[in-house]
Amino acid sequence: MARLPRIRLPGIPQHVIQRGNNRQACFGSDEDFAAYAHWLEEYARQFDVAIHAWVFMTNHVHLLVTPATVDGVSSLMQSLGRRYVRYFNYTYRRSGTLWEGRFKSCVVDAEDYLLLCQRYIELNPVRAGMVMFPGDYRWSSYGSNGLGRSAACWTPHPLYMSLGQTPAERSEAYRALFRYELDEEVLTDIQRSADQGMALGSVRFKEEIERLSGRRVVNLKRGPKGKAGAG
Repeated sequence: MARLPRIRLPGIPQHVIQRGNNRQACFGSDEDFAAYAHWLEEYARQFDVAIHAWVFMTNHVHLLVTPATVDGVSSLMQSLGRRYVRYFNYTYRRSGTLWEGRFKSCVVDAEDYLLLCQRYIELNPVRAGMVMFPGDYRWSSYGSNGLGRSAACWTPHPLYMSLGQTPAERSEAYRALFRYELDEEVLTDIQRSADQGMALGSVRFKEEIERLSGRRVVNLKRGPKGKAGAG
């Protein structure tokens, strides 16, 4: 089956996943995480991409971003990926590929799914059993969204900004969202949408994305198998 083209629509959030090849580790130290974060901020600024949420895990990365241009996300990820591979290969005296082919991505319905997606991203270390609370993990955006810490690459989404009148109010309201676990159906929807390059959102949102992008954004349902010999 032919691979569907990416949905490239400026002004619409995207959930991006970049994995290590064969799930191999792509970060071996705090210095590696810091280098990736530095170049993420540099290229996000260069290609006009707002970074709302992130988590850097041992063998993969999640980002929630909004591009201002059609090619913003692709340019960011290609430049960041190449720069970091050169650094990683030099540091660990290795050669060859580091990333698992193309990065995965899907557009996100900001109204209904943006904060759910942020929580999904920032809860990755908790689901992996690395920490008990998202604030205990250094390399995620929870420190900014939930605890009010500054970060060079962080651009809060307008929906996050609507949570309160002051930074303290917004952080408190955001932390309150983490009192409730994400529904398993929501987790599956978020994971599947990014892996398959579909749209994450309501039926109305998906219909609008299909109209704007000119490609389908939901999986085709398989019909019942026909009887043997059916034409």
